[in-house]
Amino acid sequence: MSYAFPRRRPGRIVAVLGVLLFLTAPMAIGADSPLAPIRITPERRQLIGLKFATVVRKDVNDRLETTGNIEADERLQGYVQTRFAGWIEQVFANSTYQYVRPGQPLFTIYSPDLVSTENEYLLAIDARNRVSSSEIADVATDASSLVDSAAERLKLWGVSPREIARLERERTVRRAVEIDSPMSGYIVERNALPNMYVQPDTRLFTITDLSKVWIYAAVFQDEIGKVRPGDRANVTVDAYPGTNFEGRVDFIEPQIDPMTRTAKVRCEFDNPKVQLLPGMFAHMALDLPMGEHTVIPDTAVLRTGTHNVAFVDRGDGYLTPVEIELGSHVGDDFIVLKGLSPGQQIVSSANFLIDSESQLQAAADAFVPPPPGVGANAAGPAAEVLPENSIEFTSDPNPLVRGHNKVLVTLRDSKGAPISGAQVTVSFYMAAMPAMGMAAMRAQGTAEDQGNGTYAASIELPSGGTWGLTIAASKGGNTIATKQLDVSASGSMAM
Repeated sequence: MSYAFPRRRPGRIVAVLGVLLFLTAPMAIGADSPLAPIRITPERRQLIGLKFATVVRKDVNDRLETTGNIEADERLQGYVQTRFAGWIEQVFANSTYQYVRPGQPLFTIYSPDLVSTENEYLLAIDARNRVSSSEIADVATDASSLVDSAAERLKLWGVSPREIARLERERTVRRAVEIDSPMSGYIVERNALPNMYVQPDTRLFTITDLSKVWIYAAVFQDEIGKVRPGDRANVTVDAYPGTNFEGRVDFIEPQIDPMTRTAKVRCEFDNPKVQLLPGMFAHMALDLPMGEHTVIPDTAVLRTGTHNVAFVDRGDGYLTPVEIELGSHVGDDFIVLKGLSPGQQIVSSANFLIDSESQLQAAADAFVPPPPGVGANAAGPAAEVLPENSIEFTSDPNPLVRGHNKVLVTLRDSKGAPISGAQVTVSFYMAAMPAMGMAAMRAQGTAEDQGNGTYAASIELPSGGTWGLTIAASKGGNTIATKQLDVSASGSMAM
């Protein structure tokens, strides 16, 4: 493969020399290199697929999908205990997870203290009835007070109003008294057994109302700042495909699990049909309103690792890099905290290509021109011969490959005669591509004179892909020929 070099005008030698010095200077263009405004023609925009988006300010809503575990609402749990010692005789609620209602008998208990108090209550009623017609002042009143005191004592011991009414109606004391359920729910723990002796500290039943349940969602620490009490929560469980349960965030536990790096977010759900059972695994989605923010598409952000950059369209094809400060990533958008204003047009695709162009422009702007003497020589007689000379390039293997290559350069004058004794440098350059995690790469070498105008150099290319190639030839301290072109090397890209 050979490349025929078109002739250049003498006036371009200084520019060519400047580019050559830039490419061979000991500097690297990396992800943190400065950026500069660039201009992209309409034709090139179409070629690289350049697209634009508008910076907007809008209400932002995020949706966080996670998992959860269902647990009973602790505020709807209760214990059944007696307030006196005694012996259980009959147990009516005799199985775990049996459903009970308020006032439903749970068991009967015999207590000598309770029997004594009931007898006192009946005696107080009889005394009140006997003196109810007494003409002595305060006698009837005192008798009624004794009845009230005895009834109050029964109530404080947990005797149901139904049992107190029976005592007053039947005027008989039963050996065992029924103890009723104080609430509705499922018996999740049962310790009451017939003939069991119990004391006030004995926990006989634990009752849980499952009309409401808690679901604890696991939220990673980097997203917990988005969640607020009152946010909507939606849950599905595998047991009921297609059924969606709606609830609210109730509480965020102020603790991060050091093993999973998640926080527990408690959500409250109505459960009238008792479909959500404690211990179930749930799929949860949290709807998180985040207020009004300035947002841009996530494809519009060029992330270098230390900076976040967006390219603003200034009109007439000019693009200006702007460093921005980002907030949360919401869906396909980023919240912008600083750097952009609503209504601005920004590049939303092909950012890594624009970044490479901008870095090259910044480096070119920083190029220091050669000393006056060098410029004068370049513009002098030696420059006049540049358009008359030509360079031919080939390689072994052909085409180039990633790895070892032999580069062959042939110099000829305007009459086609070979030029010997020249100093020939060969420089390969590939711009940085931060979006792909690639820094700029360069490979160069000096071609040795092989005779008959042919020069050879060994070059090690670290990557496949398209390289910018610059060949410069000088003789007697003056540049006699130079050429830039793009060449391709087969093989994988360096990552």
